[in-house]
Amino acid sequence: MADTLPREQRRAPAYQNGGYTYNKWMEAQGLPVHRGFFIEDLRTVDIGPWKDRGYNGAFIQLMGQEGVSEARVAEIPPGGSLPPLKMAVDEVVYVLNGRGLTTVWPSDNAPKTTFEWQEHSLFMIPHNYTYQLSNAQGDRPVRVLQYNALPIAMSAVQDPSFLINNSHAVGEIADASEELYSEARSVDAKGSLIEARGVFWYGNFFPDMRAWDQLVPFRGRGAGGTTVFIGFPGSEMSCHMSVFPSRTYKRGHRHGPGRVIVIPKGEGFSVMWQEGKEKVVVPWHEASMFVPPNRWFHQHFNLGGDPARYLALHPLRQFAGHGETVEDRARDQIDYTSEELWIRQKFEKDLAARGLSSAMPDEAYRIPDYEWGYDDK
Repeated sequence: MADTLPREQRRAPAYQNGGYTYNKWMEAQGLPVHRGFFIEDLRTVDIGPWKDRGYNGAFIQLMGQEGVSEARVAEIPPGGSLPPLKMAVDEVVYVLNGRGLTTVWPSDNAPKTTFEWQEHSLFMIPHNYTYQLSNAQGDRPVRVLQYNALPIAMSAVQDPSFLINNSHAVGEIADASEELYSEARSVDAKGSLIEARGVFWYGNFFPDMRAWDQLVPFRGRGAGGTTVFIGFPGSEMSCHMSVFPSRTYKRGHRHGPGRVIVIPKGEGFSVMWQEGKEKVVVPWHEASMFVPPNRWFHQHFNLGGDPARYLALHPLRQFAGHGETVEDRARDQIDYTSEELWIRQKFEKDLAARGLSSAMPDEAYRIPDYEWGYDDK
């Protein structure tokens, strides 16, 4: 398996060989590498054979991910399985389509844990566990999105073979393998960075993010949205999903890099821009993906007739504004009363093209920090 770099690249100082170790390793795999600002549909994005791993896949390296997070698309053939994989970093998997099984084990002689998943399932594989993905459907392929912090790890340890399929044993947590994928539970967020949210959910398996209904108000970001914040046991990885009503849009905001956003449900667009620079419009629907670049403002718009959902996979906490935390609201968030007129005009024009009208209340444009009512929530 080509999980090493050429000797001259391993020994050359970083300032001489240019770029990140991860990028050099990624390019050496021979897979398609998709760049830019967004992927219109991960279910149909071009993939190619990964000869060393025996399946078809692709790397996604959008602007805003570089050097921070890895995203891969893997396709499992009908009735087939991918070769076992062991990563020295935690890996989050989101199911883009289809149904299947995951088998996980901590060492060669330890019991194996198997669980089923479906379209829109989300689960985390702990570091140094081996896992294998299988397609339970005999008539169609399955695609999954895999997300991790491998670029950071490769910058620290410039030896891919140490990080991928190494021989390191899991150790003391191996005996708890049967509990890895038990039902997720809610945890009081007091004392955490998301204390204002009240609770977050803690677990390694979430069966259907398209249907997940354990949501709390997302006050401050506008549109009357709700959210769920998710933490994974024994991991610094996390994510959240935001849900917001039909024909509304969120306040513009910015934070750090590496945050992969994938759409479980809905249709609309997002606008991303570096302060004072040209705006980038990102159209989205189910299975679209985009990444707001570091410190770029971005804003999400629901053009559909139903609530829209976006799932944000967070980078490691070292990066400013992880999750949806805004460090300084006056500096890092734009109120509706202060946004450019173009924003509202584009939203209303795009809705009109669909025969719809905006559900944004007039008060939101007149009253600073206007807040939607949340009934009894």
